[in-house]
Amino acid sequence: MNSMDVEVIRSAMAWMDRGHRVVLGTVVRTWGSSPRPPGSLMVIRDDGQVAGSLSGGCIEDDLVDRVKRGELAPRLPQAVTYGASAEEARRFGLPCGGTVQIVLEPLHAGSQLRLLLAAIEQHRVTRRRLEMATGLVALLPTSDGDLVRFDGQVLQTVHGPRQRLLIIGGGQLSRYLASMAVMLDYGVTVCEPRDEYHEGWAGIAGVTLSRVMPDDLVIAMNLDARSAVVAVTHDPKLDDLALMEALKTPAFYVGALGSRRNNDARRARLREFDVGPAEAAALRGPVGLNLGGRTPPEIALAVLAEMTALRHGMPLGGALADWRGSDTACRLEA
Repeated sequence: MNSMDVEVIRSAMAWMDRGHRVVLGTVVRTWGSSPRPPGSLMVIRDDGQVAGSLSGGCIEDDLVDRVKRGELAPRLPQAVTYGASAEEARRFGLPCGGTVQIVLEPLHAGSQLRLLLAAIEQHRVTRRRLEMATGLVALLPTSDGDLVRFDGQVLQTVHGPRQRLLIIGGGQLSRYLASMAVMLDYGVTVCEPRDEYHEGWAGIAGVTLSRVMPDDLVIAMNLDARSAVVAVTHDPKLDDLALMEALKTPAFYVGALGSRRNNDARRARLREFDVGPAEAAALRGPVGLNLGGRTPPEIALAVLAEMTALRHGMPLGGALADWRGSDTACRLEA
């Protein structure tokens, strides 16, 4: 679950607290091209106010109108499908004949939104189980990743904290990397014990600046499979401290700026500090895809592109992942 969906839940709770009837919509299945993926959320208030999105604007007007009239999910959850025919897809503006199925759920005290939000904020991944026939909701702990499963009788969705990115170093590259990561919905923490790099970070929304030493911060953050770490200081006294701890965690991405030669030397150093051979080999270095860029924003883009590919299970190979013969990574100063 990303931060936008967390805001959807908070909006729903606030509206219910003020006495409004609220319906929660969840995209459960798509066919063809669809603007929003399964798991996307939107809440509709009885007066037509909305938060979130189910289609990027294609079908929202129709949903809002029908919910206001009480036609959809008046008492129990209900599944609706848009774009089942080419004519309907054109009518609602769904691209390329796409089709989207949505479960609409009238919210109530038993919907357990408050408990769900608390679990998310405590970084606990939680499965939410909704029975269509009764509207009963159960929350269960789970280790699954993003999941939306709907068989017509039961809707199961998995919710958890958004992705986190820990950046070691507060230099110029870090500012671009942090700003872009926030746009991709990462919760960003910048670790910078050096006072001379602290100026200006307070004005970047969504970014937390930490002065704690890198190894202590990695341990304190309790990194999970939705976490990434990128070290960009060029100072082994800082980068290596973070990497030696981060490589022992379930973080899906751990990378370090520098040339192939520098990263090979770094792996050798890490092996001297209780980092196993498989853990050292997992270090992404040179960090990022080889897009040929040399400026800080280009390198930041390359790093986030590689992180995105790994997070979605895309294979990394070919020219974009091959740094042989390139010294781009070692020319950039953090």
